[in-house]
Amino acid sequence: MTSFNLDAHLQRVYSSYPEANRKPVIGITANYADGDATLRDRYYRQIEAAGGVPVIIPPVADTGIIVNTLDRIDGLLLTGGGDYNPLWDGEEPSPALHSVNAERDLPELLTVRLAFNRQIPMLGICRGIQTIALALGGHVRQDIGATPGLIKHSQDAARTEPTHTVNVKPASVLHSIYNADRLFVNSFHHQAVDNPGKRLCCSATATDGTVEAIESTEHKPIMGVQWHPEWLGEEGLPLFRWLTDEARLFARAKDVHARTLTLDTHCDTPMFFPQGIHFEQRDPRILVDLHKMTDGRQDAVTMVAYLPQPKEGQKWADVAPFKTEGPKAYADLIFDKIEDIARHDSRYIGIAHTPDQLYANKRAGRKSIMLGIENGLAIEDNLDNVAHFAQRGIVYITLCHNGDNQICDSARRSADTNGGVSPFGEKVIHEMNRLGIMVDLSHGGEKSFYDALDISSTPIVCSHSNCKALCDVPRNLTDDQLRALARKGGVAHTTLYHGFLRAEGEASVMDAIAHLEHAIDIMGIDHVGLGTDFDGDGGVPGCADSSELICFTRELLRQRYSDEDIEKIWGGNWLRVMREVQSCRKI
Repeated sequence: MTSFNLDAHLQRVYSSYPEANRKPVIGITANYADGDATLRDRYYRQIEAAGGVPVIIPPVADTGIIVNTLDRIDGLLLTGGGDYNPLWDGEEPSPALHSVNAERDLPELLTVRLAFNRQIPMLGICRGIQTIALALGGHVRQDIGATPGLIKHSQDAARTEPTHTVNVKPASVLHSIYNADRLFVNSFHHQAVDNPGKRLCCSATATDGTVEAIESTEHKPIMGVQWHPEWLGEEGLPLFRWLTDEARLFARAKDVHARTLTLDTHCDTPMFFPQGIHFEQRDPRILVDLHKMTDGRQDAVTMVAYLPQPKEGQKWADVAPFKTEGPKAYADLIFDKIEDIARHDSRYIGIAHTPDQLYANKRAGRKSIMLGIENGLAIEDNLDNVAHFAQRGIVYITLCHNGDNQICDSARRSADTNGGVSPFGEKVIHEMNRLGIMVDLSHGGEKSFYDALDISSTPIVCSHSNCKALCDVPRNLTDDQLRALARKGGVAHTTLYHGFLRAEGEASVMDAIAHLEHAIDIMGIDHVGLGTDFDGDGGVPGCADSSELICFTRELLRQRYSDEDIEKIWGGNWLRVMREVQSCRKI
């Protein structure tokens, strides 16, 4: 019986508090017709039934409004409606084109692209599947009516009545949702996706081959269906539950990032700064910039001055990325460029040298850049240069790169020049210990690794190294190395370079998770982390640039890691070592 007692309704709200506030918020795009933004009740009722909070998004093309809306939702539902203007696809209109909806086109295409950059879970229905495809590089056929052997895709039966079948691909996410090879669906369309593009793949087809569902090829919660599950009641509910569950997981990931300092311990992006690329712009040529860090809710990154190692018979001038007097001058040029960026955008970016400065920048709403050197070649043959770079604020030096140098032998292109760490290299390590600089053995040969472990009076780190047990390449660490590193209090950070994740086939974020979990099994949770190697050929589907780092957190949550463990992985372990190393500084 309906109650008209307002206090009784309010009491039911407070009796379930705070549970009522833990539901994920799902934005639903509204239709537009005759001056009204409208929405069929079936959409929001299915979201409600699936455990979400429905919020209607009007078709507004103002990017500021779109961004602010996306920052407040956890999932996105793209609804059905009229045809797209074919000019968005670079085509002239077919005679079979129906009424376009110009009021919706640009707002929804912008919304999808911006939601994609922010890793927001998405479900597209009918027009919605076409919106996702168009926005992400796919193609929509203006009319499928002329296709020979076509089944009827615009039914005359009631909307709640399934009228044809779709075949679901066995390994797809859609198959995991329904656990079925064939579904009975309703159908109200004359357009269809005919090319999902590279970021999406077809996960279901009608018997005539028409694309009926698409989903992400990059382990992202993105799906589109050509039918209308909002009209199918319980039979359609699994898709809305999937969206709501993914939105709930995304909301948790956002919450973790809000409370946790997220630090990527290695990227090579600065090598592009002397070319005039601007960190403060969203630039497709680099994988780490201010906008991508913001989209991925990343707080901090260690940017290194990477110095390529000359091969035998070569000089620095033969490999130098820019003409400088020598390796030291090149490293200084890179640090000058980073400092220029920080000065220019001090409201949003700050250079940090200590854990306390990292946390202070996070509280102030600034991203942090820490400085490192990849390849001790930068020291040249002068021990005083260690102090020089310490004064510049570097936090670690990777002792070598690919090829032996004056400090130690490399894991790759090694001629066993020094038999491990050289006598000069031993002095370098002692000086780094004295100055509070972390010793990084990524790229170091196995003998160099054990020598450094014995020489260093403070724990050593491997800023971007994977597990040899899973991918047998010289750059990866054996289980014995991992154990020895952990015994001395050090850390090894999983990297996203595909060649260190998988020997054959295409690597993905799931391979990175596998390497991380193997390292945890061998070393324990207190000795692991993430060093992406972005812009040094790092980046894999599912975690391809800084905007996707929250996807890594989402996978950790999916694997049921605790918030405390995730905090350790995201930099807590590294900062423990940094504090210890810096506390031993003797100047």
